[in-house]
Amino acid sequence: MILVIIALLFGVGLALFVPVNIPAELTPYVAIAILAGMDSVFGGFAATINNNFKMKIFMTGLFGNAILAMVLTYIGKLLDVDIYLAAVIVFGTRLFQNFSVIRRFLLSRRSSD
Repeated sequence: MILVIIALLFGVGLALFVPVNIPAELTPYVAIAILAGMDSVFGGFAATINNNFKMKIFMTGLFGNAILAMVLTYIGKLLDVDIYLAAVIVFGTRLFQNFSVIRRFLLSRRSSD
């Protein structure tokens, strides 16, 4: 778990200080991949709180969800239909659900001290 937190902090630090120019036509794919990644990270924290975190599940979910979301975005662009909105709704809902699990854990832990 400590390794995951260190890697997360390293990745965030790297993203903040290394300039990346993403072409405008790729921004929808990057945005949906970031949303899928955030869903996986919050899901990993929630799984850790529930004592059922498994690294294989986390890694396959992280990359699998991001790739699936980008493929949906690509297919939607080909069909001129906003299919990516399905991924936005699902990942957004799960993100807020996992955040509520983390928030409740932190609040209950703090109130018991």
